[in-house]
Amino acid sequence: MRVFLTGATGFVGHHVAKALAAEGADLRLLTRKTSNLANLEGIRGETVVGDLSDPASLKPALSGCDAVVHVAADYRLWIPDPAAMYRSNVDGTRELLRLSREAGVKRFVYTSSVATMHFRTDGIVINEDTPVSLADMVGHYKRSKFLAEQEAIAAANGGQQVIILNPTTPIGPNDRKPTPTGRIFVDFLNSKFPAYVDTGLNLVDVSEVARAHVLALTKGTPGRRYIFTVRSRWRGTSRWRRAWRGRREECGSPVQLERGRWRRTSSCDRCAPLQAWGAARGHGCGR
Repeated sequence: MRVFLTGATGFVGHHVAKALAAEGADLRLLTRKTSNLANLEGIRGETVVGDLSDPASLKPALSGCDAVVHVAADYRLWIPDPAAMYRSNVDGTRELLRLSREAGVKRFVYTSSVATMHFRTDGIVINEDTPVSLADMVGHYKRSKFLAEQEAIAAANGGQQVIILNPTTPIGPNDRKPTPTGRIFVDFLNSKFPAYVDTGLNLVDVSEVARAHVLALTKGTPGRRYIFTVRSRWRGTSRWRRAWRGRREECGSPVQLERGRWRRTSSCDRCAPLQAWGAARGHGCGR
């Protein structure tokens, strides 16, 4: 199967590329002129240069492809020009869906986010079919992802074989920038986490998210949304405070992000659990 993959140089995207390559997929990987290709080292595939903001640049790359996996997104919690985020996340998704139809691509997996769900405060557990609207979205990132997901749903309703994945918060190795999620951990470990908010967070191993993309591509039902999550989560200010305070007391020395891995700047005999967790994933508190 020849697969056109967007976002391959990014955190989630390169894990998806590795998972697809392991299954024998013939990969065509979208990059930009300014992309850092470090995450693509060792991944078999053809790199092509293009940009979601320039649909004409994508058309040649789609020729002969059996499937598209659209992982790329502008993921920032704040942006000085929100219009740029909407152009990338919404317009880019709409145009890629259109170009895929015109090129005769059979399957399209769209990486959305659990952020597009409407979470309740009354204890009711939501699922993929819980009603939600744009008014429920807070912030430009969530709004843009919601609108992009609506484009994917509309395409599926029109007969295109589109499968939508809604992962929670992925963590794992090679979060090189890091992502806004990774930045939370880096800032905390460097004692730059000054406040706590009343919120919830569900973490999922990025390698499992990548595996879910392979399954969606081969077994997913067109038109369906799939929340991808794990059972555990932290909810509420008090639990966040205890978790962060306890970890900071265990890991008193600062941590630096170095080549996609988090490394301590001095030894810490009390952070063995975090070290073991990070070593298994290649990004934790190491010596």
